[in-house]
Amino acid sequence: MNDDGSVELGRLASYVRDRRIPLEVCPTSNVHTGAAASIAEHPIGLLSDLSFRITMNTDNRLMSNVSMTDEFEKSCEAFQWDLSDMQWLTVNAMKSSFWPFQERLDLINNVIKPGYAQLMNR
Repeated sequence: MNDDGSVELGRLASYVRDRRIPLEVCPTSNVHTGAAASIAEHPIGLLSDLSFRITMNTDNRLMSNVSMTDEFEKSCEAFQWDLSDMQWLTVNAMKSSFWPFQERLDLINNVIKPGYAQLMNR
C-alpha cells in the first residue's frame, strides 16, 4: 500500500485477481498463528476492497474453536460488512467449488441468492 492509500498490484497479485483464482482465507486461524495481528488488520479487508475472489473459511475448527458464524461475525464487525458482503463471499465459495458448473449455478441462483434476499428483506 502506498502512502496515499492507493495500491499497486504486482504481477502475481494481478494474475491471481484477473484470473479469479480463489483465495481461501481463515482470519481467526491466521490471527492465532501470528500471520495477522488481529481480524481488523487481516488482509481480507483489503483483498475484498480490491475485488479478489476470496472465500471465508474456518481452517481448523477444533484448534481455533471457531465456526463460520464466528468468522462472518468477526469480519463484519472489523470491516463494517453486511449481508451483501456475506452473500458475495458465499457466492465466491460456490463459484470456486469443484461441483459441476450447472449445479453451482443452480445453487447460487436457487438457494444462495434467494436465501440472502429473504434475510435482507426482513
